[in-house]
Order: sequence, then C-alpha cells, then structure tokens
Amino acid sequence: MAEKACVKRLQKEYRALCKEPAPQCVARPSSNNILEWYYVLEGSAGTPFAGGYYFGKIKFPPEYPFKPPGISMTTPNGRFKTQTKICLSMSDFHPESWNPMWSVSSILTGLLSFMMDTSPTTGSVTTTVAEKQRLAKSSLAFNCKNVKFRNLFPEYVEKYEKEQQLFEKVVPEQKRAEHASEEVRPLLEQRGQSIGEGNKPEPQQDIKNVRRQSFPTWVLVLLVSIFGIVISLPLLQL
Repeated sequence: MAEKACVKRLQKEYRALCKEPAPQCVARPSSNNILEWYYVLEGSAGTPFAGGYYFGKIKFPPEYPFKPPGISMTTPNGRFKTQTKICLSMSDFHPESWNPMWSVSSILTGLLSFMMDTSPTTGSVTTTVAEKQRLAKSSLAFNCKNVKFRNLFPEYVEKYEKEQQLFEKVVPEQKRAEHASEEVRPLLEQRGQSIGEGNKPEPQQDIKNVRRQSFPTWVLVLLVSIFGIVISLPLLQL
C-alpha cells in the first residue's frame, strides 16, 4: 500500500501534467492504482521513430519519491525490449543515482531522450533504421488493440479511427482513378493512331492527278474564246 506522502506527491504531479503536459509525452495513472501509471511517447521528427506512438508503464514504489520507479515499454519499437524493465539513471536499476526532485515529467522527458539515442543498456535491442520506421508506422494500430491503452488514451484511439476512415476513403478513389485510366488509355491510343494515319501526306503523283482532275472544263473553253477574239480584232479593223 502506498504511503500517504507518495499518494499526495503523485496526485500533485498528475495535476501539474494536466495543466502543463511534457512535450511529446502523455501520462496518466490507473483508475484503481495510483502507483501504476501509463504513458505514451511520440517519436521525434527527424528520427527513425517519427510518427510513432509508444505505450508503456511506470511502476512507482510505495516509498516514492525517495525511491525510483520501474519503467517498461509495451509497444514494439526497435530500441527497447517490450514488457521488460529499461535500465536508465531514473529507473530502479540505479537507485544510487535517483534524485527525489525528479518528477513524472522529468522521467518521461529523460526516457524519450534516451530512446532517441543509440547507447546500449539493459533492456535495449539493436535494429535497423528501416525496422524502426516500420514499427513506428504500425505502432498506433498495435496500441489500439490494448484495452488499457483504449481506456486511458481515447484521444489516440480517435486519431487512429479517423486515419482509418480517411484511408478507406482514399484507397477506393485511387483504385477507381487507376481503373478509369486503364479503360481510357486504349481509346486514346486508338484515336492517336487514327489521327496519325489521317495526317499522312499523299504521294506527289496523286496530288498532281487530283489537281488535274479538279481543273474545270468551262474555264478552258472561256480562255480559248477570249484568245480567238483577241486574234480576230486586227482583221475586223481592216
């Protein structure tokens, strides 16, 4: 059972977090156990964790803040083992380095900073950048399957559901556009061939024949008549 000082301290810290949340961090206590807190870390931009949402647990001892908490992560992330205590200066792995002045906010900020680092520690794993990026993309979907996550962080569940609705809307539209493009392409190609064939120049000999055939006969008769009149004019003057 938690000591009175511990409960009072954790309640105070929760009020402080609600008033001024830590950057890229959200933390809330379990509804039935003030010593059991859950958090969500948002991956920092420009890192392999960008776009990721990492869910985990902080287990406080009844003697907190005079003893450090245990910290673990539930979401697969490529940096720490899941469901395993993480070794860092603010965890119960190093009680000698614990400072009672540290708070939940400073613990989460330190954990996020350490996560972005590559230093090995107890509970850490080594993975490629591509693997970390893959896990970041699938992190929110993974978290939403967890009942505790859904109950404590409904805003992230809502975010995931909106993303799914948008995805389901966009994908069919893209498929329809691709299908329409496939149907129109043969028609355009056929039309292009027809236009190309219609623009082919006729052979030179055929053009001459067409011109010759299209010269009107009555014009020839008129020219001959005018020529005859011009020739006969001198004779009429005599």
